[in-house]
Amino acid sequence: MSTDVTSAAAEFARRQQSPLQRVQHQLHRRPWLSPLFLLVAAFIGFFIATPTFLTPNSMGILLQQTAIVAALAVGQTLIILTAGIDLSVGAIMVLSMMVMATLAKDDGMPGILALLIGVALAVGAGFLNGLLVTRINLPPFIVTLGTLSIFTAIALLYSGGSSIQAEHLPRLLNFLGEGFGIGEFRITWGIVVVILIYAVMAYVLSQTAWGRYVYAVGDDPESARLSGVPSKRVLLAVYTVAGLVYGLAAWILIGRAGAATPNAVPDANLQSITAVVIGGTSLFGGRGRLIGTLIGALIVQTLQFGLSQMGVDQQWRVLATGILVIVAVAIDQWIRKVKS
Repeated sequence: MSTDVTSAAAEFARRQQSPLQRVQHQLHRRPWLSPLFLLVAAFIGFFIATPTFLTPNSMGILLQQTAIVAALAVGQTLIILTAGIDLSVGAIMVLSMMVMATLAKDDGMPGILALLIGVALAVGAGFLNGLLVTRINLPPFIVTLGTLSIFTAIALLYSGGSSIQAEHLPRLLNFLGEGFGIGEFRITWGIVVVILIYAVMAYVLSQTAWGRYVYAVGDDPESARLSGVPSKRVLLAVYTVAGLVYGLAAWILIGRAGAATPNAVPDANLQSITAVVIGGTSLFGGRGRLIGTLIGALIVQTLQFGLSQMGVDQQWRVLATGILVIVAVAIDQWIRKVKS
């Protein structure tokens, strides 16, 4: 009887909601809906503005450009879900890339061994960030701001500030830049690896106890701790797994760029954070999905690619990205005010 009364009350409350409140509730339950709408609108707008935008060749290039940001955004999503932020994503990726490329240059070391060492270094860098956050209780912003400078400096010192071209590297390190075509539409193996990363991490977050712990820690760390969740171990694991993803992103970047350079993707940090926020993951933690992050990464690159095809200056593209971030955070704030 009480169940029927509760259901009736819920139905009555739903009918009393205004259309705007219903939209707010839907976005609270499915935060990836608003970025999906924005992505579709962007595709339509750019197609009208420049008919070459939706050609198979252009779409292949767009996906290749999205792969790096999308990969980095996976690790960034994990950390933001715990109400943290990682400013060192690009530095870890570049350091990992330069180490694996330098070790393997001109057959100095087998490609597989250099790759494993580079990825292990990225895992270690993420682990270090996690240790500083969980053991010394430093704010994630301060920790990763510091390690951003440290890892960037190490990468420059180790590489001597010079680039290593593809012809000096073993095929394994360049492999993810290869691919296959369907007509003019080309898919690289790097894109395939990014899709696999998303599939695995989406399963882990939605179907495992560890994934539920990540959301619990981000939503309310004290309540999670009192409920028996090992909050510090979960946080440490989050930063470590993020490091692993950054190491894989370094491998993808070598294939995409056709070289290893210490100055690669200078705005990787901004782009990864932008993709996560636009994708509906809350900066306050505890809410968000990787599908939204993937859509967010596509939006970031679609905006850059479409405006570039229209001949818009880089400064205006940066301005548009900044506006998107502010709008996305404002929408997140509004969604969080939803009344149950």
